Amino acid sequence: MLKKLYNWVLHWAETPHGTWALFLLAFAESSFFPIPPDVLLIALAVGAPKKSLKYALVCSIGSILGGCLGYLIGWHFMLGIGDRIIAFYGLGPKVSYIEALYNQYDAWAVGIAGFTPIPYKVFTIAAGAFKISFPIFVLASAISRSARFFLVGGLIYIFGPGIQAFIDRYLNALAIAFVVLLIAGFVAIKYLF
Repeated sequence: MLKKLYNWVLHWAETPHGTWALFLLAFAESSFFPIPPDVLLIALAVGAPKKSLKYALVCSIGSILGGCLGYLIGWHFMLGIGDRIIAFYGLGPKVSYIEALYNQYDAWAVGIAGFTPIPYKVFTIAAGAFKISFPIFVLASAISRSARFFLVGGLIYIFGPGIQAFIDRYLNALAIAFVVLLIAGFVAIKYLF
């Protein structure tokens, strides 16, 4: 089923509605849909490298707004809808761990989930369920999701379609390394100063 969804998502890159499909995919993925928007973002950007930053912006806006829908699902509909979405991804037992992350790190948990391959939708729903400050949630989402999508769009804009294999192979590893370095920097600042 996921392979069919993946191919369906990719087919939008070959239509005149690719930009709208990217927006809707980014929106849906942030709250319930399983296929990440990076797939379509890369396909569109490789097809038109000069528009890759525009595609990154469209993807970012869709993802941030979709994250707000995820927050709303967690805030008002956790028992009816939110629990089902989280269970679909097999992450039900992790909800208490996510709550502990929110209690300890607040917006950092959203930021890390928004930038890395961690299922962002689970964190958006959990943020609403645990009543994380909405303005902080939106700010952390805007920074992390934009950073992720503009990294992809920027690489394609600068290096052209040849960078696609590198992005496909190393994006998740680079995202994780960036977050580890970011956290290490904050830990060092905390203990050194």
